[in-house]
Amino acid sequence: MVVLVPIKDLKPKKKIELKDLLDTMASILGKWGVDKPVVLKENEVVEREDVLEALRKLGARYVPVKREDEQDYFTPLDHLGFYDEIKPSPLRVFNSTLELLYKNWPTPLVRLNSLSTGKIRVWAKLEAYNPFSNSIKDRIGWYMVKRYIEEHGEIKKLYEATSTNTGMALAAMGAIMGFSSRLYLPASIQKASDILLKALGAEVVRKPKSLTIEFIDEVQADAERDGAVNLNQFENDANFEVHLRYTAKELDLQMQSAGIRAKAIIGGIGTSGHMSAITFYFKNKLRNTIKIYAVQPAPGETIPGIRRVETGMKWIHWTKPDRIVDVTRDEAIEGVLRVARRDGILIGLSSGAVASAFQKLAEEGVIDEGDYVVVFPDHGFKYVEQLQVFFEKKGV
Repeated sequence: MVVLVPIKDLKPKKKIELKDLLDTMASILGKWGVDKPVVLKENEVVEREDVLEALRKLGARYVPVKREDEQDYFTPLDHLGFYDEIKPSPLRVFNSTLELLYKNWPTPLVRLNSLSTGKIRVWAKLEAYNPFSNSIKDRIGWYMVKRYIEEHGEIKKLYEATSTNTGMALAAMGAIMGFSSRLYLPASIQKASDILLKALGAEVVRKPKSLTIEFIDEVQADAERDGAVNLNQFENDANFEVHLRYTAKELDLQMQSAGIRAKAIIGGIGTSGHMSAITFYFKNKLRNTIKIYAVQPAPGETIPGIRRVETGMKWIHWTKPDRIVDVTRDEAIEGVLRVARRDGILIGLSSGAVASAFQKLAEEGVIDEGDYVVVFPDHGFKYVEQLQVFFEKKGV
């Protein structure tokens, strides 16, 4: 007899790395359930620890278990409290600003006039509705800190390389939880970032490099020297996990609720956390019925928040997007302005790049009738300097 047990009540005998759970998670998502329950003996897990940990990382509330001599039985994910975490407060009352983040999800999914034409309907997931950095990076800032504290205890001092948004999220977490933050920025990032980070109480260090990835070793060395924590968003699997457990699942539930059968999802890649998780989730659940397009800067171009695959990314190599689309900075800004002047929302440059990539795909004839989802990672208020330069160049 298979019974459902609260997942918090069971622990594996040893830690299983995320990469070693990918096949199990892919199988669970593909079958939309568990056909081989966890095996217990005297209330100890003796078999299929991978199923237990895969369900934990996917955010299930319950795990199906059985005794050694009992038959297997298929249990759908819907019976395991799979969506229970994705329940926002209906009256939007929160006990803390930390709850304002994770208890206010899902972030909105909205139909855009600027990209929709005729029978093509484009839906944007607006990550600017996260409260700390007004970006998708609030998710990883919260989850990296949460996971570290669960595994290692309190944080007193934190050092991190960032291009702004993750830094804002971590500075906010420091303000809420009482640790200090030193944030390292590349020289290429807008000056406004220093002011925003300092306003949140962080110390800011500028490095003479153009990409954050170029000085993460220096940040790690400084952290080791000073006894600080370096979470390293570029390698920390919490970056992938939070988007698998929340972002992708939210989008899935929103699409189901609205009756949207998306033909493709389009999003930018920086650390590659959110698009890798979205790709993994939907490619395993929906198989060949959905396309995934990732967006990167064109060769020689710099767009805040995204970068080229060859600069080094971890999780994108665990998944298989159907195509990676190149976009220039000017095209990204044109995407920002298109959405702003038709839909009235000011999106960030990485979001503008995603909008521009969708337009390119449409012009190539890749986009046909149906529904499409674009993931807009952040708000445009941080990028007034880039917009000013663009306007001056265009004589606007």
